Amino acid sequence: MAILALHSAASGMKALDTALDVAANNLANVNTVGFKASRVNFEDLLYQIRREPGVLNAENEPIPHGIQVGLGVAVSGTQLNFEHGSVDPTANPLDMMIEGEGFFKLTVIENGDPIVAYTRAGNFSQNSEGTIVLGTTEGAVLDPPIQVPPGSRDITVTRDGQVRVIAQGSTTPTTVGQIELARFVNPEGLKQIGQNLYAETAASGTPVTGSPQQDGLGSIQNNFLEMSNVDPVRELIALIRTQRAFELNSQSVQSANQALQTVANMLRR
Repeated sequence: MAILALHSAASGMKALDTALDVAANNLANVNTVGFKASRVNFEDLLYQIRREPGVLNAENEPIPHGIQVGLGVAVSGTQLNFEHGSVDPTANPLDMMIEGEGFFKLTVIENGDPIVAYTRAGNFSQNSEGTIVLGTTEGAVLDPPIQVPPGSRDITVTRDGQVRVIAQGSTTPTTVGQIELARFVNPEGLKQIGQNLYAETAASGTPVTGSPQQDGLGSIQNNFLEMSNVDPVRELIALIRTQRAFELNSQSVQSANQALQTVANMLRR
C-alpha cells in the first residue's frame, strides 16, 4: 500500500537532511586549521518478506526471486576522513604541522574536570605566562606543558619535537620542552568535541603516545600548518546530489499521497 511508500520516502528525507547538515558543516570549516571532513553512511532498513526467495513453485522447483519490500533508509554513522590537509607555510615559529600519523596532546576542561584531548591543528601561541597553548577560544595547553622563559628569542621546534629557544643573555639554543604525540588504532572512532579537538572513546582504542618519529608517529614541521582537508568541489557536488535526492523523495511522497487520495475518492462513491 502507499502507506509504506510514505514511510520510506519520509525516512529518506530525514536521512538526507542529516547528509545536508554534514556537508554544510564541512563547507563551513573549509578554512579551519586541522579540520577533517566527515561523510554520512546510509543503510537500508527492515524488509517485508512477502514471498521468500527460493520457495518451491508448482513444478517443485525453487523460484529465482522473492517479493521483498524495503521500509526505507537510515543514517548508520558519520565517518571522519583523516587524509592530510593542504599545507600552509607561515612565519609564526609556534606554527607546527604533523607530517605523518599522530595528534597533538592537550589538556582541556570538560564538565569541570581536566581531560586529555587530541588535535591535528598546530596553530599554537603563548599565553600570558609563556605556556604554549592552542590558538582556540579556550587556549588548550599542550600536554605535557611547555613554558617559554621570558625574554627568549628564536623559538624553534625540531622534527623530533624538541622546543628550543635562545634565552635572554645567551647565544646558544636551550631545550625547554618535548612535544608528545599520540596515535590511535581507529582514529575514526574519536569523539569530536569542538574547538578542533577530539576525545578518546571505546571505538578509537587507547592512545599510543611518544615522541615524534618514534613508534610509528609522524615528525614535526615547524613554520607550517595543516589546513582543512575539505574539498569544496566535492562538497558542492554532494550538496547538489543530496538536494536532487531530497526532491525525488518528496516526489515519492506526492505520488503516494495521490494514490491514497484516489482510494479515498473511490470509497466516497
